[in-house]
Amino acid sequence: MNVRQVVPKDAIPSIDSPTFGTGYSGDRNDDVIVVDSMPAKAYPTRILNYHEIVNDVLERDGETVPIAVTWCPLCGSAIVYERTIDDEAVTFGVSGKLADDDLVIYDRKTGSEWKQSTGECIAGAFEGRHLTMRPGAMMTWGTFRDRYPEGVVLQPPENAQSEAASDDDTPAPVTYDDQPYTGYFESDGFGLAAHRGTDDMRSWDRTDLEPKTVVLGLEFDDEALGFPLPRVADSNSVVCETIAGTDVVVFATDDGIHAFEDPGYEFEPGTDGEFYADSTTWNGATGEAADGRQLIRLPARRLFAFAWQDDHGPDAFFQS
Repeated sequence: MNVRQVVPKDAIPSIDSPTFGTGYSGDRNDDVIVVDSMPAKAYPTRILNYHEIVNDVLERDGETVPIAVTWCPLCGSAIVYERTIDDEAVTFGVSGKLADDDLVIYDRKTGSEWKQSTGECIAGAFEGRHLTMRPGAMMTWGTFRDRYPEGVVLQPPENAQSEAASDDDTPAPVTYDDQPYTGYFESDGFGLAAHRGTDDMRSWDRTDLEPKTVVLGLEFDDEALGFPLPRVADSNSVVCETIAGTDVVVFATDDGIHAFEDPGYEFEPGTDGEFYADSTTWNGATGEAADGRQLIRLPARRLFAFAWQDDHGPDAFFQS
């Protein structure tokens, strides 16, 4: 694992006192990370590009769980973690380091450093420990607003400054309508060198997947399997698998990929992200049935193929 300091610590500031509302000024096609709190919460990547971590709480079914919503633009990795360690809530910040081009976060209790894509502590007092994932999903703002009409969305902090808005390592005022990673997402290259346009770009030696193919990674009892979005789409947009004894169903929709506990139904693809099973239709993004039933969303890691391969090797991908 290659760990390097790229920008100063906290030059990309986490959001530690998030505020939410119903209004959002972005586009319907903007990606948002969704947490099924009460009400459901959306965290736009348009905002997270400048902050990468939101220290928040999940409130549902009478429980309140401190969570960290994390986003690494270089790896396209959207992952939600509990931020309780040894029964104490901690907050996380952006270390300014990358591990294999992935965000390294640090906890403000001990300064221990954690690789965002795996949740593993790679240095410090908690070295070798892993953060607990919570279910989260990435979908478009339009899908979120349509499917969660009572949901709320993260509001942009006032007077924020971030290195992501700067041409150097000094944080600059943020204009959230500017999107600093658009060129990177549209390019063939991957990793920090591709984003910065330097000549030390990494190579990719496989032809069956592009390095920035979207993958949904599932892991149970140290058994990991990544589901590339195009492979699921080519499998009638629904795949059922068993990972370490856990039965899962994975849906590909127009705006993402989603995994739930498999109830044992025979899902058939329909239209507009809907699937038919057990005498009703089910929405592939939310897992909600037309008759009110609800599939249980699984904790998962949404990220690019190169990052999943960095963490789990070249064979840890679903083969359609």
